[in-house]
Amino acid sequence: MERLLKKCQIRSQLVRECLAECLGVYVLILFGCGSVAQVVTTRDTKGQYLSINLGFALGVTFGVFVSRGVSGAHLNPAVSLSLCVLGKHPWKKLPFYTFFQVLGAFLAAATVCLQYYDAIQTFSGGKLEVTGPNATAGIFCTYPADYLSVWGGIVDQVIGTAALLLCVLALGDRRNTPVPDALQPVLVGAAVLVIGISMGSNSGYALNPARDFGPRLFTYIAGWGPDVFRAGGGWWWVPIVAPCLGALLGCLVYQLMVEAHHPPPPAERQDGRQEDVEGKADVEME
Repeated sequence: MERLLKKCQIRSQLVRECLAECLGVYVLILFGCGSVAQVVTTRDTKGQYLSINLGFALGVTFGVFVSRGVSGAHLNPAVSLSLCVLGKHPWKKLPFYTFFQVLGAFLAAATVCLQYYDAIQTFSGGKLEVTGPNATAGIFCTYPADYLSVWGGIVDQVIGTAALLLCVLALGDRRNTPVPDALQPVLVGAAVLVIGISMGSNSGYALNPARDFGPRLFTYIAGWGPDVFRAGGGWWWVPIVAPCLGALLGCLVYQLMVEAHHPPPPAERQDGRQEDVEGKADVEME
């Protein structure tokens, strides 16, 4: 087995990172959408809205644990985009990360559908519907509440994703409050949990283009049809565009209000003082 695994070992760093992102998102969606499937198909008898919040929060936590040592565990194209803008991630990797994040979400949605196939068929009476009392498309991707306008949905996703990035950047900021490495995934999951509890009723807090588009594409192929792109007044593009805008806004706010104002590290201050002393000595000698 060891010899076989060595022959299968991938040398390319980029491919390793992409596979880690794919698997991390797969774990996230497997637990997240799996929790939705359990709640929906049992008509809230084996779980409720809080179960879904916990499912996604723990899905994020374990998805981060799966991939963070290889790829940094972005698990979200909006996060990858923001890190590129901040100069913390190379732009050339962005399309590869995004593709494999979407792929991981697509495969996870397919797995959940396979696992809950009988339950979905029984719940829906054999008819796969996007809207209505027996709708099951919402197991896999997000749709707006009946009262929510498209503009309201954009605002909802921008605010939610900005809050997520504020928390993620704070957790990774060593010059703010250092967090032990092993604890960071748990706290990222906690951030997702509190966003779901406080901001989830409008449209299901997608916060992640891959989390929404990958499963939506699966439902389109798997039998729910083009209505998955028509429902909610053509809602499908909002969880793609708005989280990217929200992520950039969250980064900007954290940079302008916190990170840009950190004092230089002690070593840099010491070097600066040493240079000042040497400069003064040179002037006095002259």
